[in-house]
Amino acid sequence: SLLFTRAFRKSHATMATPAMSNICANFEEVGQAFAQHYYQQFDGDRSQLGPLYNETHSMLNFEHSASRPGQFKGAQSIVEKLVSLPFQRVQHQVVTIDTQPTPNGGVLVFVCGNLLIDSETQPQKFAQTFQLMPTDSVGLPAGSYFIFNDVFRLNVG
Repeated sequence: SLLFTRAFRKSHATMATPAMSNICANFEEVGQAFAQHYYQQFDGDRSQLGPLYNETHSMLNFEHSASRPGQFKGAQSIVEKLVSLPFQRVQHQVVTIDTQPTPNGGVLVFVCGNLLIDSETQPQKFAQTFQLMPTDSVGLPAGSYFIFNDVFRLNVG
C-alpha cells in the first residue's frame, strides 16, 4: 500500500537517544497504515498476504497452546494456514490499535476488534499482535517492513 510505504520512508528519520538508536520516529503512523493495509488485504483475499511475511524470519501463533498447536514459520506456511481457515467471508472491525517503537527500527502493533465471519451477525472479539521489522534489518533491500511475529487470539470466555 502506498500509505504504508510512505510511512516507512518517513520512519527512517530516527529519534536520537543515547540509550537506543535506530528507533522508528513515526511508529504510530507506520502501525496504523500497516493495520489498515493488512486487514483490507485479509478481508479481500487472504491468499495474497504472503509478501507481508518473510519466508525465513516470520512466525505466526494462531490460537496456539500445548493441547492445540498452532505455530507456523515462514510466509508459505503462514499463508497456507490463513487460507485454510474454515470460512469464506470475513470482516475485521478494528476497535483499537496500540503501537510502540522497538529496537532496530521495529514497530509493535496490538489490535483489538470484532470479527464477522460468513453470515454471522454476532461478532467474535479478537486480539492480534504484530512485530514489524524493517526489511533491511535482515539483509533485504530497504524501503518496507515485514511481519516478524504475528500472534492471533479469539477472546472467548
